Amino acid sequence: MNNNQGEILWVDDEIDSLKSQIMFLQNKGYEVNSLSNGHDAIELLKEKMVDVVLLDESMPGLTGLETLARIKEMHPHLPVVMVTKNEAENIMEEAIGSQISDYLIKPVNPNQVLLSLKKIIDSKRLVSEKTTLSYQQDFRNLFMALSSNPNHEEWKELYKKLVYWELEMARSDSPEMMEVLQSQKTEANTDFFKFINKNYANWIKKPEEAPLMSHELIRNKVAPYLKQGTPTFLVVIDNLRYDQWKSIQPIIGEFYRMLEEDMFYSLLPTATQYCRNALFAGMLPIDIAKKYPNEWKNDDEEGGKNLYEDLFMKGQLKNLKLDDLKYQYLKITNNENGKLMEDNIHNYLNNDLTVIVYNFVDMLSHARTEMEVLKELAGDEVSYRSLTVSWFEHSPLFRALKKIADKGIQLFFTTDHGTVRVKQPSKCVGDRHTTTNLRYKHGRNLQYEEKDVLAFRDPKLAGLPTPNVSSTFIFAKEDVFLCYPNNYNHYVNYYRNTFQHGGVSLEEMIVPIIRMESK
Repeated sequence: MNNNQGEILWVDDEIDSLKSQIMFLQNKGYEVNSLSNGHDAIELLKEKMVDVVLLDESMPGLTGLETLARIKEMHPHLPVVMVTKNEAENIMEEAIGSQISDYLIKPVNPNQVLLSLKKIIDSKRLVSEKTTLSYQQDFRNLFMALSSNPNHEEWKELYKKLVYWELEMARSDSPEMMEVLQSQKTEANTDFFKFINKNYANWIKKPEEAPLMSHELIRNKVAPYLKQGTPTFLVVIDNLRYDQWKSIQPIIGEFYRMLEEDMFYSLLPTATQYCRNALFAGMLPIDIAKKYPNEWKNDDEEGGKNLYEDLFMKGQLKNLKLDDLKYQYLKITNNENGKLMEDNIHNYLNNDLTVIVYNFVDMLSHARTEMEVLKELAGDEVSYRSLTVSWFEHSPLFRALKKIADKGIQLFFTTDHGTVRVKQPSKCVGDRHTTTNLRYKHGRNLQYEEKDVLAFRDPKLAGLPTPNVSSTFIFAKEDVFLCYPNNYNHYVNYYRNTFQHGGVSLEEMIVPIIRMESK
C-alpha cells in the first residue's frame, strides 16, 4: 500500500495505451498492478489481495465477464469496476447484475477513474454516499457534455451544474470530492476558453448568432416588464458571480418570489467600465465611444470611468421609447450611501424604475488584494461565498429590500461580470502606457505568452474602441494573471490566489440575471 490510498489491479488487453492514466493514479498515491489478460489476473489474485480491480469488458481469450465470474468465485466481496465501450448502460447493468461496484465508459478520463476509486475505497470517509453517487453519475454526464462541443446555451447549463455540485460538496465537507470537482472545473475552463477564442469575434460581428450579452441585457430581460405604476427596482451588484448569487438566493427568497433565473455573457474585458457601461448604454463599448466621445474614457485616459451610467441609462430608455417612465439612478459605494438609500427606500416606490448600483462585492474583491486581513478571510471560493452571505445579510441593501417586500414591487438582480481566483502567472511586457490590470491589458508593442491569452490586434473585432493606433487587447485565459518581469516573484506571490476579473473564464463571463416579485 502506497500512501494508504489503496492497491489497484488494472486488467486491459491494451494496457500499454493506459500508461498516462496509470501514472496519474500512482501520483495520487495508488499502487497499480497492470496486466493484459484475464488469466494473469486470476493467477495474481490467488497470490495477493488488492482493494479494487479495474476490468476491461472486451478482451480476447478470457472475456471481461468470464474473468469477473472467476474473480467473484474467489473473492465475492472484492470491488470490481468494469470498463466498457458499450454506451447502453442498462444492458451492462442487466448483464452483470450487482456483481460490479461501478462501471466506466471508454475512453476513460483519469479523473473518472479516480472518482470511482475514491467512492469505493474511501466511501466511509467520504460525503454521504448519496451526494457522491449522484455527483458521480452526473460527472459522467458532465464529462460527456464537455466533450460534445457545447454551444453557448449548453455552456450556461454546464456551468450551472458545476456550481450546483460545488455548493453541494462544500456543504458535505469532502476535500477529496472537492478536489475531483475542481479538476473537472479546471478542465471545463480550458474548454470554455477555446470556445470563446473560436466564437467571440463572430458574436460581435453577427449578433444574431450570439448569446445574450451585457449590452442587450436591459432591452431583453428588463424593458419588457417595465410599466408605469409598477415600481421596479434593478439592483446591479458589481462583481457578483453565479455561485455567490446562489448563496444569497435563499435569504432573499424568504421575501421575494423568483419568477425567472437566467444567465448572460459578460463582454470582454470582464471589467466594470466596459461591461457596466455597455449594460446601461445598451451598446458595445466601440459604439458608446462614438456616440458619447466626451463621456467614454479609455483605460489610459484621466478621469472616472463609470461616471456616466445614469446618462447612458437615460439614453437607452429613450431608444427603447420608455423615457416617459419615472426613473432614478443610485450608486452605493460606501456604507453611508447605503444607509441613506435604506432610509429613503419608501420614496423610491414613487418611481417606475429605480436602478441601484451596489459596489460592495467590488470593494471586497479589490480589497482582497489590498488588505492582508481580507486576503485571509477570502482565501478560496467557499470563504468568498460565505463572506458575501454575511455581508448581504447585514447590508443596508437587504434591509431596504425587506422594508418594501410587501409593496407589490418587481425586483431584478444582476451584475456586470464575475471574478476568478488567479493561480498561474504569465509574463507580459509593454511600454509605459500599458494598462495595469492583471487579467487584461491593452497597449502598443505588447509582448506576451500567446498560449495564455486571447489577443485582438484589431480591437474593433471585439467591439472595443481603439485607444491609439496599433493598440492590442489581450485577455488572460482560465486562472492566469499577467505580471511584468521586473520584481516578478514579489508580484506573483502577492497576487496569486486573489480574485481578479477582466479575462476569460466561466466565473467571470457567465453571470446571473434574476427577476422576482414581492411574495
